[in-house]
Amino acid sequence: MTDTVAAPGYVRFALENRRFLAFGLLMTFGSCFGQTHFIGVFGPSIEAEFGLSHAAWGTIYMAGTLMSAALLPFTGRWIDRISLRLYAVLVCIGLTVACVVAALAPAAWFLIIVIFLLRQTGQGLASHTAVTGMVKYFRHNRGKAIALALLGHPIARAIMPLAAVVVIVAIGWRETYIICAIFAGLVMLPLVGWLLAGNIETRLFDPETRNADGTKAATPVEADRSLSQLLRDPFFWLVVPGVIAPAVIDTALFFHQLTIAEMKGWSPTWVTAGYIVFAAVMVVVSITLGPLVDRLGAIKLLPTILLPLALGMLTLAWFDHPAWAWGYLAISGFASGLRMTIVPAMWAERCGPRHIGAIKSLATTLSVFGSAFGPPLMGWAMDADIGLDTMIYVTVGYMAVATAMMIYACRPGRPA
Repeated sequence: MTDTVAAPGYVRFALENRRFLAFGLLMTFGSCFGQTHFIGVFGPSIEAEFGLSHAAWGTIYMAGTLMSAALLPFTGRWIDRISLRLYAVLVCIGLTVACVVAALAPAAWFLIIVIFLLRQTGQGLASHTAVTGMVKYFRHNRGKAIALALLGHPIARAIMPLAAVVVIVAIGWRETYIICAIFAGLVMLPLVGWLLAGNIETRLFDPETRNADGTKAATPVEADRSLSQLLRDPFFWLVVPGVIAPAVIDTALFFHQLTIAEMKGWSPTWVTAGYIVFAAVMVVVSITLGPLVDRLGAIKLLPTILLPLALGMLTLAWFDHPAWAWGYLAISGFASGLRMTIVPAMWAERCGPRHIGAIKSLATTLSVFGSAFGPPLMGWAMDADIGLDTMIYVTVGYMAVATAMMIYACRPGRPA
């Protein structure tokens, strides 16, 4: 297996690296069990069973997410210290346990533990394992590798929320989580073990990659900054507010997605079916953007990541017709494809692959910390009868400031 510069498009590249890329796609798909857009569809059922208000359920979600974020810097950095196969297997086992625990939750207070486990193993470590694997073992084609591995996210978003809504109605929310546990334990776990069998990661990166004319391609020079060096870099503090903003905003919106749908007069089935549009747009953007990241560099593209998200939120504020639910989701899919392809490659460009596990786990931790406050803040605002439009305008103002900071940090001639 080689990381081939001259591969004509995605087909040859994907075939040459099919097992490793399939592993990444499977992990990002399985991460959906801990993602807000999936947990959010369980919200009305959980609130009804345990007698929770929007604010109370959001606060529980915040507490569990904060606990997960506090642990991520420690669990995330182990991907730099043990084999990728062992790390991925442990994550799959943890995800299976998390789904079983969710199905058995006995009381409202126990939901904090449920959210902690789902967020840690799903949203946190499953995604972290997939993307960090791509960043570590590809350099010339890192953008394409990330884009292909991330296809698990839109595929899961297109299928899982709608499927969960249907299954919850048919058999109940606890039984639905048992099905999730069966998938994680009996499908993901053995597949990951097989896809990474034979110490496969040691054969992925070829330092003597060849160009189309047969000449040796230059290996990109990367800094290999440590985590402590990154924390002393002004670039980090300038881009972090923009990098974590989507996690906060998307988490709040998708957590309260069915409540927002009710406010807009949209049916839950119509909104969750719109994830197919979200997924299709995200796939197209990710696939298109991968080679562009490899050619132009992720740092140059970083200041664009919040622009479509702001447009999507304004669409949500301005239009009430049900058709615009899918329009909003299409724009959100564009935004997700943009940032999820650019941001991991950006950290590798700035810091190199040697310490990327620790660095990316810190970045994920900050995003998770931020995302923890989104649902309760929005829940409190809803309970206080603050209008959705007002919340959106304040958020778009924040994104404008964060974008200006990223433009300054990524300006030509910035310090290396």
